Amino acid sequence: MPVNQDVIITCALTGAGDTVGRSPHVPVTPAQIAASAVEAAGAGAAVVHIHVREPETGAPSRDPLLYREVVERIRETGTDVVINLTAGMGGDLVIDPEAPLRQLPGTDLVGGLDRLPHVEDLLPDICTLDCGSLNFGDGSNLYVSTPDMLRTGAKRIQELGVRPELEIFDTGQLWFAKQLLAEGLLDDPTVFQLCMGIPWGAPADPGVLQAMVTMLPQDAQWASFALGRMQMPWVAQSILLGGHVRVGLEDNLYLGKGVKATNGQLVERAVRITESLGSRVATPDEAREKLGLRPRA
Repeated sequence: MPVNQDVIITCALTGAGDTVGRSPHVPVTPAQIAASAVEAAGAGAAVVHIHVREPETGAPSRDPLLYREVVERIRETGTDVVINLTAGMGGDLVIDPEAPLRQLPGTDLVGGLDRLPHVEDLLPDICTLDCGSLNFGDGSNLYVSTPDMLRTGAKRIQELGVRPELEIFDTGQLWFAKQLLAEGLLDDPTVFQLCMGIPWGAPADPGVLQAMVTMLPQDAQWASFALGRMQMPWVAQSILLGGHVRVGLEDNLYLGKGVKATNGQLVERAVRITESLGSRVATPDEAREKLGLRPRA
């Protein structure tokens, strides 16, 4: 597995986790998220991965109008960056362990097509497709993405001409993503994001990452990330195995012990690691070519 010489850096700007109260740098409003995207692009990110939040509370949201405002604000600046919108919202199920058919607060569970209205509206370069269900952390939180939901979502994303980024949280999900490819529901080049260290998915273990890389379809484009203090070591790990990288406040809030980061600072650190390995950072146009995206309008 050769070292990747031309590395696409993705910055995951805000995510949906309960991080707003833990760092003043986590962007919340559309204006803040867009400004953070511009900052990350200026620091070297070719791709920005976008969630939105309720502006008043910071709670995760899937409001299409919030996505529209973020994307329009980024585009109005003239910033050259690849737009990657999450389509993973709407899969959260919190059950009562004593009465599992009863849903608890925090549940936001809709079908595959109902996770895509902002993608249909905005036609981003990329949207995510979370390729399976998962015990999401401790307690009774589940992320639900069934084979039927995934086939429905993949087909619609394909019809829209948007490139799906296949979010892989464990090896079985990678197995199923390859099944989608075999069924003609994915177009080449396939784009994978190997998500490591999320309890209870694939652990942030280099051996597990290498095993997942060997499972990828031939000629797939892939990146990986890991959470928290493993974020920067995983930049090097991904590059050494031939992949691209993801950093950002969705996955890690710190530059070092006790030092809160901005998205731009995390991207700058990833750029330094990339270049210290003898690789170079891909431009947005180079990312578009590698990922099979439309040229910039």
